[in-house]
Amino acid sequence: MKEELERTALLLGEEAVSKLSSSHVLVFGVGGVGGHAVDALARAGIGSITIVDNDKVSASNINRQMVALHSTVGRSKVEVMKERILDINPDCSVDARELFFLPETADEFDFGKFDYVLDCVDTVSAKIAIISEAKKAGVPVISAMGAGNKLDPAQFRVSDISKTEYCPLAKVMRRELRQRGINHVDVCWSPEIPVKPSESEGRPVPGSVSFVPSVCGLVMAGRTVTVLATKSSD
Repeated sequence: MKEELERTALLLGEEAVSKLSSSHVLVFGVGGVGGHAVDALARAGIGSITIVDNDKVSASNINRQMVALHSTVGRSKVEVMKERILDINPDCSVDARELFFLPETADEFDFGKFDYVLDCVDTVSAKIAIISEAKKAGVPVISAMGAGNKLDPAQFRVSDISKTEYCPLAKVMRRELRQRGINHVDVCWSPEIPVKPSESEGRPVPGSVSFVPSVCGLVMAGRTVTVLATKSSD
């Protein structure tokens, strides 16, 4: 047992740590939610992680994103995240895909080879495609709902999307997924009524703060790790 994982093994057991080390997790989006999810997955000892994001780090990301520092502004988010994962766990196999995932690029991924899929992107069409492809492949998937314009991190929880309320994104996703025959999917969401943001340069943009999207990502990672750690060996 590696020293870095001794505390995890005390809590989950050595067999669970072994299961995590042989698991492959696919994460779409490494921003405010996804970056913290990936960091937690790496620290939990996930053996293979594929990360997908087409964005570069900007100064406006610094208030909430794991990859965002003044020293990383302008760099590819997935490359920065890959470096961080390998600094946490040099034995982790990391596939960094600098790609904007859309339904048109879904065929570039073999969802069936992954053990868990995390949807941490913002675009509705991409979220629907990720969930649809994961469901088609029979792979567990968890999707992040709205974390913008919220202030209370303690309200985030995981449930079926049918249980969501007071989340504008979840409302849209429920409708769109139903039209595609998908009525159930795990989501990380908050029932907090969103704060109305101030307008920036004449257009409304979601407000954000360091301690909200990060918690959403950690909750998603927590669900992923506990499911994989208790997965049947069959």
